[in-house]
Amino acid sequence: MAGLLDGVRKQLFELPRYETLGGRVLSGVRVGWESYGELNAERSNAILICHYFSGTSHAAGRYAPGDPLPGYWDAIIGPGKPIDTDRFFVLSSDTLINLNVHDPKVATTGPASIDPASGKPYGLDFPIVEIGDFVRVQRELVRSLGIEKLHAVAGPSMGGLQAFDWAVRFPEMVGRILPVICAGAADPWLVAWLDAWAAPIALDAQWNGGDYYGKAAPTAGLLQALKMVALHANDRPWALATFGTSPAAGGNPRAGLAQPFAIVDGLAQLAALRVALCDANHLLYLARANQLYVAGGADDLGAAMARVRAPVLYITTPTDHVFPPAATGATAAALRDSGARVRHLEIGGSFGHLNGLLTIGEAAEAIAAFMNDQPVAS
Repeated sequence: MAGLLDGVRKQLFELPRYETLGGRVLSGVRVGWESYGELNAERSNAILICHYFSGTSHAAGRYAPGDPLPGYWDAIIGPGKPIDTDRFFVLSSDTLINLNVHDPKVATTGPASIDPASGKPYGLDFPIVEIGDFVRVQRELVRSLGIEKLHAVAGPSMGGLQAFDWAVRFPEMVGRILPVICAGAADPWLVAWLDAWAAPIALDAQWNGGDYYGKAAPTAGLLQALKMVALHANDRPWALATFGTSPAAGGNPRAGLAQPFAIVDGLAQLAALRVALCDANHLLYLARANQLYVAGGADDLGAAMARVRAPVLYITTPTDHVFPPAATGATAAALRDSGARVRHLEIGGSFGHLNGLLTIGEAAEAIAAFMNDQPVAS
């Protein structure tokens, strides 16, 4: 019987010193993390969950019984669920440059953090970091718990990028990977879209070249960026079913340009709920980290997938506009060409990219079998 995870506790991991892939040294790196289930005596039952672009470490359960929503993958993580916390110790951490830096449940290090050398926020003095930096910090967290090999690494979207990176960068530490709605490398389409996500921030005069801490923040630009992310992550059936082409409540688009359509107003309302928790510079840095991505820092997609040794359950959705079928198909082909043990499974749904969060239950049986030592069949 699948059960609930209540009373999830957020914890803090700190590194006194971390050298980025680009060679910059950061002092006092902090990331938040949480766990579900118990680590066994052999420390052999750990599964790492990596979060998506705008996500946090809160992958499952609730911090308190009254919380309105559980973690984003609660459908598949918990007692008796495909990632069974009666059997596995499941942990998840906030990444560096986490978007939700102002959420009290998030701990991260990024442009909004205080630079110990100056006593002021880093701003754009913060170094460029990559997906591989997220993974290298996670490795230090994992090792601090006495874990030398992970049973699995899994995650959706940017979390899937991290899962692939783990498999390429630290193959000796990974038993299997479950990358969902992602690809093994950024392609030009993704690079350009990430630039489009970020562009409204730089156009906001209050961004001020990234120097806005202690001043008026570029909330208008950030809101537009979050609207762009939300729209791109969804799909046409969602837009039709939720909004259609109706005007916003009480509005009339024929009466003037200030009168919005329901979908535009709805996206703005969704974004407005998040603006106070997010930081504009963090979004820019996240966009760049994703633009730079090739798993394990390899030269290209083929070279990266040729270095994957762990079994792979690769889950995608055909209506994804962030990682469309051409991108996911190229990744699946590169894995097969390299001789990797891979099963490529597609899930459906009306939410586009967000199917990887909202309809992941379609893959429950396959995920459970994969985590419970069943062979991968393509």
